[in-house]
Amino acid sequence: MTASLLPVANGRTTRRALIGLLRRRPGRTALALLATVSSTTAGLLVPPLLGAIVDAVVEGAETSRVDLLAVGLLVAGIAQAGLAAVAIVRVASVGEHLLADVREDVVERVLHLPLADIEEAGLGDVVARVSGDVDAVSEATREAIPELVAAAFAIGLTIVGLGILDWRLALAGFVVLPIQVLAARWYLGTSAPVYATEREALGRRTGSITEAVTSAPTITALRLGPDRAVDVARRSAEANETALRAARIRTRFFGMLNVAELCGLASVLVVGFLAVRADAITVGTATAGALYFHRLFDPFNSLLGLLDTAQEATAAFARLVGVLGLPVPPPPAREVEPADGSITLSGVRFGYRPDRPVLHDVDLDVPDGERVALVGPSGAGKTTIARLVAGIDAPDSGELRIGGLDHDVLHPTIWRRTVNLVSQDAHVFSGTVADNLRLAAPAASDAELRAALDVGDAAGWVDRLDEGLDTRVGDGARTLSPVEANQLALARDALRPARVVLFAEAPAEAGSPAARRLDAALARVASGRTAIVIAHRLTQARDADRIVVLEHGHVVERGTHTELAGAEGPYAALWRDWHGARSNPAAGGSDGGDR
Repeated sequence: MTASLLPVANGRTTRRALIGLLRRRPGRTALALLATVSSTTAGLLVPPLLGAIVDAVVEGAETSRVDLLAVGLLVAGIAQAGLAAVAIVRVASVGEHLLADVREDVVERVLHLPLADIEEAGLGDVVARVSGDVDAVSEATREAIPELVAAAFAIGLTIVGLGILDWRLALAGFVVLPIQVLAARWYLGTSAPVYATEREALGRRTGSITEAVTSAPTITALRLGPDRAVDVARRSAEANETALRAARIRTRFFGMLNVAELCGLASVLVVGFLAVRADAITVGTATAGALYFHRLFDPFNSLLGLLDTAQEATAAFARLVGVLGLPVPPPPAREVEPADGSITLSGVRFGYRPDRPVLHDVDLDVPDGERVALVGPSGAGKTTIARLVAGIDAPDSGELRIGGLDHDVLHPTIWRRTVNLVSQDAHVFSGTVADNLRLAAPAASDAELRAALDVGDAAGWVDRLDEGLDTRVGDGARTLSPVEANQLALARDALRPARVVLFAEAPAEAGSPAARRLDAALARVASGRTAIVIAHRLTQARDADRIVVLEHGHVVERGTHTELAGAEGPYAALWRDWHGARSNPAAGGSDGGDR
């Protein structure tokens, strides 16, 4: 199934979001604009001062007048340079704060989105937005935005100065405007969809690479390496093709700008020459006019040339704003807590695709405090039931209630507080052991952390670490084994006051000492709570209060281990296979599962 990418904001929404971000810090924004205007204004004094020097020399004025004008020119140049430095710093400061706000807002929104939406979009699109798109906006913030703002003010004020100097010279300079406007309109209209396509292609490429890297063991085991390499190559080729299309468009655009410069400067020089010969203006005025127009080259080329960076950043920013525009559940008007940890499924049907249902009219009652093991072959619907109970997906039909509250009534915030899902892929966050534990209980004391480690059977190896709870783990630090990571996850779960816990299979080989210890830790964490265990090791099912056997999305058996092992049903067959031909399924036999 093709991933459905997260939405992209339209132009109006993107502009509204940008204005809203700038309004968060009006003082900084105003100071940045003031410094930019002041720098540009100081620079406008340079051409007329140079023109005045030319006129003074032509008229044979006294040396003191030329010296005074030269001092004024020097002061104007120094003022422009100093104010330009201040303007660059202030504009960059505004941009960096804006970028920080965007990054924090996007990450917060992603963390509050339903997991089903994240999975449907695909990991690659999410990663591309919070990394590649943020990087594109970051580059524009540090380099393009300060130059764009300065260029825009320089162009506007220079045109005003040229008009004040002489209207004929200003009119001659406007010859370039139609060429530049047509070039800009063509570029904006042509490049915008190309850059949007490029960002999407980069997102798909990131997704393909991320999936290949994170699934490397599975790909290697199934010998799917060549197929995945072909997919990565195809996604990379798509991204490269869109990048080349953008480069070809840029090349044509810059060629148009060069033609505009030639036409404009030639027009101003010709008009200046004719005006001087007719004694309408002085040589100094004509010189100042030519310098004014020449000064437009850099800011105008910067403004139009940086449209490339601006277009890419705009496309990236629109993708970020698209995430910010995704609806999140509002805070509950009143916190209606479940009465207990009971779970009820009545006639539940669900499928990841409309034409392929996974669960068929499933009925399941789990009383408060009971531990139920879900047993069945791969694809039977065990994980799907856990996803429904965790609130990741919603039933297509039927009723799902947690603590007597219907799933449509239970607010996601309260749902997450009530139900805790412990995945078999236990993630270790970069930080100390204590940091990892306090994600579940930020205010927990060291004594409470150690008690939780005892529950998760992690106290032994944590105490052996050089710095104990303060030992750094995760990326760039001590790497935990899969068993240690799961023990840490169980300790973290012990700190959460969730009434319901959902356990996936821990990645430890059946029969190993590690598997027995993880099962014992799981039992301690589940004590006093409602627990659903996806049991691939039947020793987990044997220790549960009740077993529910699933086949093809149907509940085919339910009961205690003793009841089901003594019956001639699917569970008994599984138990016999688990123990081997010489086990006694009715009596439970020896602990053959631990061999």
